[in-house]
Amino acid sequence: MKCVLVVITLCIAMLMPVNCAMNSEKTHTRYSVKMSAFSWDNCERNSPLVVSSLTVSPDPITIPGNLTGSASVSTTVDLASPLAAIISVEKKTFGTWIKIPCDICTYTDVCTLLNQLMPPEEGCPKLFNGQICHCPFKAGEHKVSKTNVSIPDLNLPSFLTNGNYRVQGVLRAKEKVLCCLKVSFALQSKKYGGR
Repeated sequence: MKCVLVVITLCIAMLMPVNCAMNSEKTHTRYSVKMSAFSWDNCERNSPLVVSSLTVSPDPITIPGNLTGSASVSTTVDLASPLAAIISVEKKTFGTWIKIPCDICTYTDVCTLLNQLMPPEEGCPKLFNGQICHCPFKAGEHKVSKTNVSIPDLNLPSFLTNGNYRVQGVLRAKEKVLCCLKVSFALQSKKYGGR
């Protein structure tokens, strides 16, 4: 369960570059976004950290909205700071996968990010059932059972949200790849107002 937070954080972080890529635009029209056709795979099955299962529902997921997720991972090594995460996002455009530039594609230390998202003095969220949610994480099998998550409004323009995406997240300790996860999904937006 302890290592699952790293995977969940990576998945959430995978959406951030899509949002960051468009932050230079001055005004946005508000959209409800539907995410469908979610799939995932380990890039390297012999990595020290492998995702055994990752489920999200409903399909499609509405953003903003709620999703239910569960995950299971196995790690053969302890995970300690610094743990770097490198995220890349591609969108299919005219039949070709194009890399989307972003402001935040590399996180120098996921452990620091976890401390920012969940300050140690505030304790761990309920989904950890009293277990550790900060580095270091011990090697072993870890699971997060079905958990409800609220997804905020990402405020993306429609030309960016409509389409098929591939996201890859790599977790590294020094120069060693600990985990590589590929996620793909489709986004479709619907205008609901402006600001």
